[in-house]
Amino acid sequence: MLTPTPASLLLPLLLLLCRSSLCQYSSDQCSWKGSGLTHEGHTRDVEQVYLRCSQGSLEWLYPTGAIIVNLRPNTVSPAAARLSVCIKPVVESSGTNIYLDRNGKLRLLLRDQDQAQGKVQCFSIQEGALFVEAVVHTDIGRRITAFQYELVSDRLGPRAHVGEAPCQPCSDAEVLLAVCTNDFVARGSIEKVEMEEEHFSVTVELHRLYRQKTQVFAPGGVRVRRWSGHIKMSLQCGVRSGEVEFLFTGTVRFGEAWMGCAPRYKDFLRLYGEAQRQGTNPCHMDTD
Repeated sequence: MLTPTPASLLLPLLLLLCRSSLCQYSSDQCSWKGSGLTHEGHTRDVEQVYLRCSQGSLEWLYPTGAIIVNLRPNTVSPAAARLSVCIKPVVESSGTNIYLDRNGKLRLLLRDQDQAQGKVQCFSIQEGALFVEAVVHTDIGRRITAFQYELVSDRLGPRAHVGEAPCQPCSDAEVLLAVCTNDFVARGSIEKVEMEEEHFSVTVELHRLYRQKTQVFAPGGVRVRRWSGHIKMSLQCGVRSGEVEFLFTGTVRFGEAWMGCAPRYKDFLRLYGEAQRQGTNPCHMDTD
């Protein structure tokens, strides 16, 4: 009776085999698609995959052996060391265990049976590459390991991107920087707050949309321009609906808006005006 080799013992052997054979590389800098059927007869081979974009995807049909996924930005900068990586498995993803590999030491990130939940997992880019190892199954059913990934700012730590960061007010400097750098900046009010399994879903009505990276807020209204949409927030944040006007800023992760700094708009105007007088604004914003 054969006993499956533990991943911690299998990695050095797989790397040795990879060096002694012709390892395949992805030709797409952002996304990779492959099939374990091309590994037939080489089920212990390791394929090195290099992805150098801020976002993309991976799709591995009929996984066999293992792949090492190296995620890096496409520019060389000291700021790259402060990035986090977030991955989101697709709902039908299965057939592998996913580990973090740092200098040959493995830490389990996602089990085979947990991937179908589609829960976002984030980690510091300094924690290493992804080691994706096929799980041995006795049946011949179709399996696919697939996930999206994004490289994101690590200012609040990796947990901030899965709704588990501590909820605390932004400093004046953080508010001004968020206006210049965040994925969306908008002025509006909170219409409704709903508690979901792991976060709040905040329905907002926007009176002014300064910027949005992707169309997470839909236009509405005929005579007066309005936008509406949903912003996710940590359950640790206190939030309620009302007529108070806020300046909403935040990030877009896998097509969903996540709240960042959100000062009352009148407080932001005071802060912005003071920074203008002192010449410390990192960028200009039309507040008319």
